[in-house]
This record gives sequence, structure tokens and C-alpha cells, in this order.
Amino acid sequence: MIRSRRAFIGAAAGAVLGMARSADAQEPGADWRPGDVHHLLPTANHERILIKASLRAPRSQPPRLTAGRRSVLGQRSDSHGLFWLFDLDGLEPDTSYELGLADGDRVLCDPWPLRTFPAPDAAPERLRLLLYTCAGGHEVMARRGERAFLPLATRQRLLRRGLSFGPDAVIANGDHVYWDQRTGPDNLGVRSLPAAVEYAGEFDRSLPLLGSANEQVLKRAVGPQVADLYRGLLRSVPVFFLQDDHDYFDGDRVWNDVVPFPPDPFMRRAARASQRLYYPEFLPDPTRPAGLPDASLMDRPPGVGEAFGTLRWGRLFEALLYDCRRYMTLKGASGTFVPQTVERWITQRAAATSVRHLVHVPSVPVGWTAGKWGEWYPDVLDAEGTLGTTVVKPYWQTGWQRQHDRILGAASRVPRAAWFLNGDLHSTAEATLTGSSATDFSANPVHTALVGALGTNRGWPSRGRGTRGQLASDLQGTQDLACVEENGFCIADIDANGMTLRFFSWRPTDQQRGEGGEEAIDRLEPFRSSRWTAS
Repeated sequence: MIRSRRAFIGAAAGAVLGMARSADAQEPGADWRPGDVHHLLPTANHERILIKASLRAPRSQPPRLTAGRRSVLGQRSDSHGLFWLFDLDGLEPDTSYELGLADGDRVLCDPWPLRTFPAPDAAPERLRLLLYTCAGGHEVMARRGERAFLPLATRQRLLRRGLSFGPDAVIANGDHVYWDQRTGPDNLGVRSLPAAVEYAGEFDRSLPLLGSANEQVLKRAVGPQVADLYRGLLRSVPVFFLQDDHDYFDGDRVWNDVVPFPPDPFMRRAARASQRLYYPEFLPDPTRPAGLPDASLMDRPPGVGEAFGTLRWGRLFEALLYDCRRYMTLKGASGTFVPQTVERWITQRAAATSVRHLVHVPSVPVGWTAGKWGEWYPDVLDAEGTLGTTVVKPYWQTGWQRQHDRILGAASRVPRAAWFLNGDLHSTAEATLTGSSATDFSANPVHTALVGALGTNRGWPSRGRGTRGQLASDLQGTQDLACVEENGFCIADIDANGMTLRFFSWRPTDQQRGEGGEEAIDRLEPFRSSRWTAS
């Protein structure tokens, strides 16, 4: 039997009243008091909850997570007892649990609710998702006095507006961390910013990320971008964090024969260490092979996956989340963004009939190009400022687009709508694709969208790449919404008959335009709604 909120508070009232009430320990605009907890990010499936948390002071003994009558001790994630993971299984599907954290007799924060997902064979009527990309950004990273990213308070305000619609889960698609190590010819790396290096220090690529001097650098680089941003905002909403290029501490630019991806051992260790400390891995799913790359590893909770995940909502909906950076290969015509075992899983799930709707969520977007190197497409900006394929894109691999065509072709061939929801490109957009190269999708067109960037301030493609995102030249189809370079997010409502997408955007320049400034975020309404119907 699950204890009620009143019973929990009554049992712990004295300890809660004794918690610190400092300004930085009070979540702005919320009644929930975080106390000794700095940040909480949970994920869930139908029978298990996994939480990543950090505390304001180290603990030598593990705190305990309670969920009704169930409880579990935390597992230390860092070297100092500040970071803890809590892994609680054997739970009931579609059940709201009241969670609490305590260190012995001391309650560490107010209790909070979290609900497990419906069982895989359940038939829920609807699901609501909040989706966005590019939420990262360190406030110390400014050039010539110009903010590189929206202030944390502004990003939190956008998040609160998204959360006000009551999503059942959140998908944050990549670029949670911007701390690129190699500077390149355009001087964009963090090492070109003296203030950033002075604040965090520099990594020693020959040392481990945890248990060495690198650990403090990592925490100073990542903490303000993740823990300081989320705090306890998503404590009651399961989250799915997908990594992209910047989460490996470099970007997808190539120069002077430096090709940053696939990630070298340091980059991979940095991405794994960030995930280990700050945000949850993907919990197992019965239809996802347990032996996919970087799944079921001994240094992680049992059965979780790091790079490839599933959001399963009964028989109504399934999202396939796949990192296109960690295992990308430079093998020419046989090059890939995801390993063949992962591609096989993706295409098998596309054909499965156990769920009504299936959506692909890749870390590299399907449909659009900004002439970047690490894209599915060969387009590059020519001397006249036109995107196309008349100029050969250096180090681009033809196999990437071949894999793209196989995945999209498999999605289009099955008697189900083919849907892709994407991040990465710092834009909001929507398109319907009827073909790619020699692959025809016209019998069942592919619907694809960019879900909006949460934290971008000056990193829009039109500024950093010289062009807004455009449909790749080898694609056939229509751009239903051209790329909008504004901050925002997407709310997706799924029911038996399809999915409704509501796109939200806000511009920092509204303050100069007399359109309400940041207060307008609190009243933000969708500027576009689209209905994708089931096949």
C-alpha cells in the first residue's frame, strides 16, 4: 500500500521544518523545498524508477530513497559523496509513488510524486510529451560581452511554461553540455575563453575523468549547465536525455585534418562521466536487445542503455531514441551513424505491430541540412552562399546517407505512419518527405519535425553556419514550416488516431520590441499546431 502524502509529511514534519531556507535552496516559484538536494532527474518505465541526484554537501553514508513502503539505498556516483543514483525496481505499472530522500533520520527534501508508465500490454488512451533540444550553455562562456546562451533563469522560465501543460515525460534531445575542447580555425572552443579556463581549469586527456583532477574540471564545466538548470524542476516527470556532439566535448566541425568524430577515448569517457553523474540512462525495454552497444555494462545499473533507448507507453506509443555520434564510422560507402545491430533493432521495431504509433528520435536530424560535416546529407555551402552538392563536403561519408535511406525506407514501408522528431539544429521546422535519392516514400510519406532549441542565444545556424537550415537537396518533399530560429519547445499529444504537435517560440529581442519580454514566456501559446494522422 502506498503511503499518502499527508502521512509522509506528518512522519517527517520536524525534520522538514529544520531544513535550510536560504534563497538558493528555495526553488523559485515552487512550494517544493529542495533542502539539501541540489538537483534531481528521474526516469521511469512500467516497473522501475532510476534517479540521478546531487547534494549540497557530501555524504559518507548513502542516503535512502523511499517509495511508499519500498526503499533503496543510493549508490555513490562520484569520488566525494555529492552525487548519487537511486535504482528502485519491482514497482507497479501506472502507479503514482510518493518519493522521499533521507539521510538516516534527516529528511533531505520535501517529498514529491512520480508515476510509473503503463504496462507494455496496457491500452492507455493518450500520452503527452515535452520535447526540446540544445538546453545547455555555461554562463561563463561569453565573447566580447555577448552571452553565448540564454541566461539560466530564462531557460528555466521556458521549461516551466512547457511543464505547465502537464507532460507525462520529457525528451531532451542532445547538447546538454557546451564545453568543446578543440578550438579550430574559428576559435570557438572553450580553451579560447580565458574566463572559462580560469573558472573550471583544463582537462588532462591522459587521466581518468573521475577520481583524478579531471573530476573537478568536469563538475565545474557540466554542473552549471545541467544541475543548476534543472534543480528540481523535472522531479515528477520522467526524462529521456539523448547525447549529441557537444555532449562529447567537441563539435562536428572538421579542419586541418582534425576529424573529431567518432569520439576518441577521452571524449567518450567525458560523455559517460557526465551521464553517470547528472542524468539517467535508458531503462531496459522488453523489445530492445539487452546487448546493444553500451548497454548492460558492469559499471552502470543493471540492464540500462547509454546510447540507445526506448520510451514505451503501453500499446499506444513507442519512441526509439538513438545516439548518432558515439558509434559513427568513417568507412566511405559502408559508413554508418549507428551500428548495424542498432539499425536492425530500429527497422525491426518499425515493422512491429505491438504498438499503435512509433516515432524515431535520432540525435542527428532527418530532413534538414545547414552544411555541417556530421549530417546525414552531403550538402555544403558554396562560395556563393548556396547550400548544395556542387562542392564536395570534406570527410563526409556516402554510407551515412545510405543508412539514412534504409532507415527511412523501412519506416515508410510498414502499414503505420512514419514519424521523426529531431533536435540539434537550433530551429523549429516541419516537413513531409516523399523520397530520398533513389528511395521512394510517396506511398507512405515520412513526417519529420525539429522540436525547438531551449538555450540558444547566438548559435543559430544562420550565424554560425552562414545559412538557416534547409531541406537537403537529395530529398523530395515539402517543407511545411521553414526553419524558425527562435527559442522554444514542442508539446506532442498522442492518441489512438494520431499525434498533435504544438510548437512554441519566444525571441529574446521581444524585450526591445515591446512584446512583453520574458514575462511573455509565462503566457506563451503555440504559434503553430499540426496533426499527424495514423496510417
